[in-house]
Amino acid sequence: QVQLAESGGDVVQAGGSLRLSCVASGDTFSDYTMGWFRQAPGKEREFVAAIMWSGGVLHYSESVQGRFTISRDNAKRTVTLQMNSLKPEDTGVYYCTRKRGKRGSVPIPTADPTSYDYWGQGTQVTVSS
Repeated sequence: QVQLAESGGDVVQAGGSLRLSCVASGDTFSDYTMGWFRQAPGKEREFVAAIMWSGGVLHYSESVQGRFTISRDNAKRTVTLQMNSLKPEDTGVYYCTRKRGKRGSVPIPTADPTSYDYWGQGTQVTVSS
């Protein structure tokens, strides 16, 4: 059974930074693309960023491009989201997730939450204005 555990959420002022981490257990971490989604109150879960199993390809939503950086350490089974220049609209619960298909074997959209099969419990990020 795969388990994902996020940490690092906090309350921060606009313009500040946070670093979210996700530790995975239970399967071969290095074989899967990992992603971050977020969900604000009353809104649907939205794609934030993803990193391919090898770490060589990165994807970002337009809203975070240039401000957020996703990275992974396969030896530590960890994926990290560095968030800079935070805005109030970045507020929400941030979820770490694993994409279906070992080593990208399944051609499914990276930004679609249904493309992911395991999710963490989430960590709250609040950005005050």
